[in-house]
Amino acid sequence: MANAEKPISERLSPEFPQESEYQRLKWRMLLASMFCYFFFYTGRQTFGFAIPGIEEDLGLSKATLGAISGTLLWFYAAGQMINGNLADKWGGRRMMTAGAILSTLLNWCTSFATGPKSFGLLWGANGFAQSLGWPSGGRVISNWWGPQERGKSFGFYTFAAGMASVLAFVTSTVIVDTLDLDWQWIFRVPVLLMLVGGVTFYLVARDSPEQAGVTPPVEEATIQAGIEPRSAEDATAETSLQRYKAVLRNPKIWSAGIAIGFQNAARYGLLIWVPVYFLGNDWEDGGSSVSPLWISVALPVGMAVGALINGQVSDRLFGARRDRPIILFMVLGALMSLTMYVAPLGTTTSIVVLFLTGFFVYGPQSSFWALCPDIVGQRMAGTATGAVNCFAYLFAGAAEPLIGGLMDSTGNTSLIFPIVAAACGCSALVALTIRR
Repeated sequence: MANAEKPISERLSPEFPQESEYQRLKWRMLLASMFCYFFFYTGRQTFGFAIPGIEEDLGLSKATLGAISGTLLWFYAAGQMINGNLADKWGGRRMMTAGAILSTLLNWCTSFATGPKSFGLLWGANGFAQSLGWPSGGRVISNWWGPQERGKSFGFYTFAAGMASVLAFVTSTVIVDTLDLDWQWIFRVPVLLMLVGGVTFYLVARDSPEQAGVTPPVEEATIQAGIEPRSAEDATAETSLQRYKAVLRNPKIWSAGIAIGFQNAARYGLLIWVPVYFLGNDWEDGGSSVSPLWISVALPVGMAVGALINGQVSDRLFGARRDRPIILFMVLGALMSLTMYVAPLGTTTSIVVLFLTGFFVYGPQSSFWALCPDIVGQRMAGTATGAVNCFAYLFAGAAEPLIGGLMDSTGNTSLIFPIVAAACGCSALVALTIRR
């Protein structure tokens, strides 16, 4: 309405088409990042579906397989610390595409592994390749979306990651259950989608408005938040060491990292071991004709929806304050996980409770990723995202062999649910110290 009251000569000035083009392009960059990351988990979250076949063919224990799974997560953690900074330095577009291509090749190599050493080496290298994806996409999104919309934009981005889990579960279930193929094909077929996503992202995305040839409008929210805009030249002149020091000296980054560490341990505990639970003797389906593996798909579907909702909640209900929705969802995630463990659930109720478990356990990731640029500013968003994600996967990697060993010693795969509940509770307690 305000624009309509201006004289025709002013309304036809270049600024209005430029602003409209910027709004169109920022959605394009968000959707491109989402499209690419939608396929990324086909390169690393399929491992749980291969575990029963690997156990049978190669005679590896759950503790060993948990350690192999943990190796990927540890290499991923190390890669996050390195590649988040490189995304700030070199841009996210090339980094994300390189990760998709390398991970596809390493998944194929993993399918030919014959023992724990070759599995560990190749799967660990794949973890490093996978780490090129998330902070690079986050870097692109931070360049295009301002602080007051970060909950929304990262909510959509994390929703794509949640849907990637759905895709990984569905494609793996089709290979194992529907097509009845050997476990090796889990590492060969789904990842071809990631290759397509990576190439498409490179062709469509641009790292920044400047690279796309548009000028972003001055955002009042940025000024109100006290974040002084800095030029691309300033950011480039900053050394990697300076970025690391600035990020790691901030105590809120450490609080966020430890909180997401417990949250991610809970998340990967569910993603890796829930398929094992539904394939094992601990699951009683009451004679249902529905395959237990298809019931497990409710978990990543809930995760995807939870991520989308949590981002909106942090922006709209809590005024861009991220700690409160993190704590709320973690407490409810613990309750849902305990319900999975103690309540007598049939097929339908298991689907509902498993959906809600995924919804609350994974949802806070939207707030965590919006929190990173909130804490350190846009110019170091990649470094902060990588540092926080490093914590996330160090914790998840440490938990995997412990969970596998516990299941070997007890023979009880349902123990995954109280373990997840405990991790959620720890995450909520640490999140109390973030206060942002």
